Amino acid sequence: MENIEEIQCSISGDKYYKINHKSGLTIYVYPKEGFLSTYALFGAKYGSINTAFAKEDGQQAVVPDGIAHYLEHKLFECEDGDAFAKYAKTGASANAYTSFDKTCYLFSCTDNFEESLKILLDFVQEPYFTDETVQKEQGIIGQEIRMYDDDPNWRVSFNLLGALYKNHPVKIDIAGTVETIAEITPQKLYDCYNGFYNLHNMALTIVGGKAKLDVVLPICDKYLKESPEKKVESTFPDEPAEIAKDYVEQKFPVSIPLFQLGFKEPVSKERLTDKEMAESEILLYAIGSGSSQMYESLEKQGLINNTFEYEHFEGPFYSSVLFGGESKNPKAAAKVIKDYIENLKVRGISEKDFEIAQRAVYGENIAALNNNGTVAGILMDNDFAGREIFEYIKCVKNATLGDINRRLNEQFDISKAALSVVLPL
Repeated sequence: MENIEEIQCSISGDKYYKINHKSGLTIYVYPKEGFLSTYALFGAKYGSINTAFAKEDGQQAVVPDGIAHYLEHKLFECEDGDAFAKYAKTGASANAYTSFDKTCYLFSCTDNFEESLKILLDFVQEPYFTDETVQKEQGIIGQEIRMYDDDPNWRVSFNLLGALYKNHPVKIDIAGTVETIAEITPQKLYDCYNGFYNLHNMALTIVGGKAKLDVVLPICDKYLKESPEKKVESTFPDEPAEIAKDYVEQKFPVSIPLFQLGFKEPVSKERLTDKEMAESEILLYAIGSGSSQMYESLEKQGLINNTFEYEHFEGPFYSSVLFGGESKNPKAAAKVIKDYIENLKVRGISEKDFEIAQRAVYGENIAALNNNGTVAGILMDNDFAGREIFEYIKCVKNATLGDINRRLNEQFDISKAALSVVLPL
């Protein structure tokens, strides 16, 4: 029997259903009346950082870097044909992605939703790996890896992660290297699939006009294969509070230097709470948005342009704040940011800046509920992180100036800052 919970948002009037399906899968159905399109996301709590784990027999496995991404590519290849070819017949737009902590398969459509959902549930549950197909993929993914190696924006980001983190696998490229993917075999792919693609370690999110219980559940009842409950235990190396190094640079054929400045946050648990995440979003808006004093100062000095951005980068046992973009003088830009934050920690965020940031972040989160893909992605992220979309919005609304200033001191330690720069050849 399914356990169905209706979850409502008193602020927006939206609601969705959380279903603990008899197969072991957690399903989210988020109806959007009047929407023509529907978005579906089927994901596993398994990403590039999960390279060390306990197999079904209890033995520890250490697999090559990039194998989660490799598995994502291979899963579309079914014994009875390619999943993309099947989607072409329904008219759905399909894709997939692998991140640090998850792998997701998706489609969006306006018609033939039920048939497209059947395809999604079918191919993700039917792995098919052979020596021949696995070896064939090595050349394709090798080209993708070399493309990212030649991308200055990609390199400035991963060079920064390598500077911030000494041991955590978040510093390793999601696709791995040409050398590591050469170690991948069908058996290693099956080990990872059997370990992580268990329905108890997965979620399905469906958002849009066709997201209705009486449409979704009969298909899930028929196509989901009941699986025994098992807990997948990934292991991570101890990560010290200190950064690996405070500066790294690389040269590329770019016209303007690129930079990313990161602040490593101490982490004592797997994931942050809704409250901590909401406070961080408000805090970073107050510090780095286009209306902030720091942004204005950087712009007046000609140290940034409209490529400047900021991010709270968070996942299993890692958390940091990143600022970056193009700059004619990256070191000077980084100094302005660090000095501004140091001064801000002394004087605190002002009441006015807090109120502006809180209203803006609150409005952005309410507006995001109108995007099917965004909502499906947030539902998936929150399921794996133990958070909830409406609780997050409530935390944004209820945050106080004291909360934000406390978070400022928790998140920013200048001694834990690292700068990554890409300079012209």
